[in-house]
Amino acid sequence: MRLHYLAIAAVSLVLHTAHSQEITETSFGKGMLNVVAKDSSWSVKFAPRIQFRAGSQWDHDGDSYGSPEYNFLIRRARLKFDGFAFSPTLKYKIELGLSNRDISGASRFTSDAPRYILDAVVMWNFYENFELWVGQTKLPGNVERVVSSANLQLIDRSLLNSRFNIDRDIGIQLRHQTKLSESIVLREKFALSQGEGRNITTGNLGGLQYTGRLEVLPFGTFKGKGDYIQSDLSREQSPKLMVGVTYDFNDNAVKTRSNLGDYMLTSTGFYETDISTIFVDAMFKYKGFSFMGEFAAREADAPVATELNGMPAMDEEGNLTEDVVLVGNAYNFQAGYVFESNYEIAGRFTTVDYAAITETSNPEQYTVGVSKYIVGHKLKVQSDVSYTTSSGEPDSIEFRIGFDLHF
Repeated sequence: MRLHYLAIAAVSLVLHTAHSQEITETSFGKGMLNVVAKDSSWSVKFAPRIQFRAGSQWDHDGDSYGSPEYNFLIRRARLKFDGFAFSPTLKYKIELGLSNRDISGASRFTSDAPRYILDAVVMWNFYENFELWVGQTKLPGNVERVVSSANLQLIDRSLLNSRFNIDRDIGIQLRHQTKLSESIVLREKFALSQGEGRNITTGNLGGLQYTGRLEVLPFGTFKGKGDYIQSDLSREQSPKLMVGVTYDFNDNAVKTRSNLGDYMLTSTGFYETDISTIFVDAMFKYKGFSFMGEFAAREADAPVATELNGMPAMDEEGNLTEDVVLVGNAYNFQAGYVFESNYEIAGRFTTVDYAAITETSNPEQYTVGVSKYIVGHKLKVQSDVSYTTSSGEPDSIEFRIGFDLHF
């Protein structure tokens, strides 16, 4: 509850400060408020956002699709602040989540408190094309995850992302960009993090997490950082391509999905195992057409949680935990075309192949969506329909609709 007051106080402070500083002229989609100090020693941009979602799902009961289940929710409600401090080479970003989906996941490792903080990171361009990031933010994982949820082509991310991504963590990152020729750009990213996800407040279980990513842009950079924005709203006039490879190693991880998922427990403490995750992905755009392809694979040295004596893991009450690392692989392919009217049609195919040890069914999902971009991704209405089939599970059809408002 205290953070609610802190968020209100932060907004009030920005608004109050604006009276005594210079307010940069802005427009919708460029931040609700841009403030720069009169001596240019700092700046802050404030940008709230809202995502509304409504959906219904029909499960196949063997003969027909039964009555639908309905769901209405505020998928995301966030406050974002960014700017520079002391020098334009020292930037920062703070993003707070206020919706139930944003702050869920409280546990004794987060002091049993809601997880309000999404990003709190300082980015220092300390030498030429080198940047040092310190704090909590997204790891350099699969491109779909690093794309902001405000800039998605369909209502939400894919099954590949929901099961295999490595999300946010606390630590340090080193980033560098090299121009190999007039058109070829190479980017290297490395992260050293705690390995247990965001907002962890109680120590560090297991070892650390190491993430490295290499990106190649053979035809030069995208307009407006479009390699990390879905849909070709900029209508690239020449082909643009980004190909990336990520390797992530979580030493003695204690969660079922590397730094995500459930903690793996035993009768004497936590089960630890080394977990490796690999991503290979690409983003392509040209004259309104966009394509994104992804491959993800996760392995663990010993995926099934056991006791020290090798027997199946049990909790303090003697019940089997049945904790297993979610190992396997997945493919995701997504494409769309933006018409001159700023309507877009898009499609996605995702398939997941879990290892047999997980005893989890393997889904395939087909999605078709339509979007209307009123002010780009900042103000849009989207809808999509998904058909999901999975071994051992009933087929299902899901319809979703929603809007985004992002200052």
